[in-house]
Amino acid sequence: MSFSFSQKKHSSGARLMTEGNIAKQLILFALPLLVGNLFQQLYNTVDSIVVGNYVSKTALAAVGSTDCIINTIIGFFSGLSTGAGVVISHNFGSRDDKALHCTVHTTIALTLVLAVFFTIAGLFLSPFFLRLMDTPEDVLPESSRYLTIYFAGVSGLMLYNMGAGILRAVGDSTRPLYILIVCAVTNIILDLVFVIVFHMGVSGVAYATIISQWISAILVLSILTKETNAYKLVWKDLRIDKATTLSILRIGFPAGLQMAVTSFSNVFVQSYINHFGSSCMAGWTTYGKLDKFCLLPIQSVGLSVTTFVGQNLGAGNMNRAKKGTTTALIIAIGTAIILMFPVLLFAPT
Repeated sequence: MSFSFSQKKHSSGARLMTEGNIAKQLILFALPLLVGNLFQQLYNTVDSIVVGNYVSKTALAAVGSTDCIINTIIGFFSGLSTGAGVVISHNFGSRDDKALHCTVHTTIALTLVLAVFFTIAGLFLSPFFLRLMDTPEDVLPESSRYLTIYFAGVSGLMLYNMGAGILRAVGDSTRPLYILIVCAVTNIILDLVFVIVFHMGVSGVAYATIISQWISAILVLSILTKETNAYKLVWKDLRIDKATTLSILRIGFPAGLQMAVTSFSNVFVQSYINHFGSSCMAGWTTYGKLDKFCLLPIQSVGLSVTTFVGQNLGAGNMNRAKKGTTTALIIAIGTAIILMFPVLLFAPT
């Protein structure tokens, strides 16, 4: 199957970032990422709000205390997806349609294989992590129930993350935003229905999450299947290419290991918090949600410059890649300084 990049590069939301104003391109690409991340964080926060108000503080502690476990197991995959995004953006920037097509299909095939592995790992390791964190006995049953349901359906999250990563790697940050909006609204509605109407408690929140994630996965895979560019998903072409896999692992494995180790260290932090009981755990959960909101703008800039650098290195434009990195760093530092003041000012309230 062949594709013509020059004829089809404007047929979708893809954005070539190898020319034009650097700061403008980084900001325009980062803004949809930021809004999308805000929606994603919003529906995670709604989970906590719903269980905190309509179930119990124990349920709130149960949902909140599982974050570090989920991030430890899923963090490694997130690093691998970052590696895949770098390789894809490099191929897109160099306009190598054959390599781009191969990389896209290798990443999706890898995701399907890893989805099975991480589902099994999540289900088997969750009890170990909960015990390692010294989860209080009044919180343990609900935490265990939430994680069991979550990891049973975690493949939806993995497929969405990889599919959205492919779109972002070719400069399309708009359509993943639309999908996240749909996912967030669906999750909020299902949260309220399952918890308030059907009184399903923590299980209802978990089911709402995985159903929403599967909807987002189906939407992003549908978009890729209907594409006309070289990154179009052709299901019969799915295969794991050895050379491409090694390239993804070379970049993604260190990033994944870093994310997993960082999240695993939070397991011990959570264990210290758990010693103080469910009330303190609920308070820590609330802090964690607010902290994530503050980090979102900087994370969005980081994702933006990853795509920017990948495309420009693919195009052989090292100087522009360096300038993009410097510009993104300035934007990130400026954003952190601006966000610092309202956080310090309004923290007590």
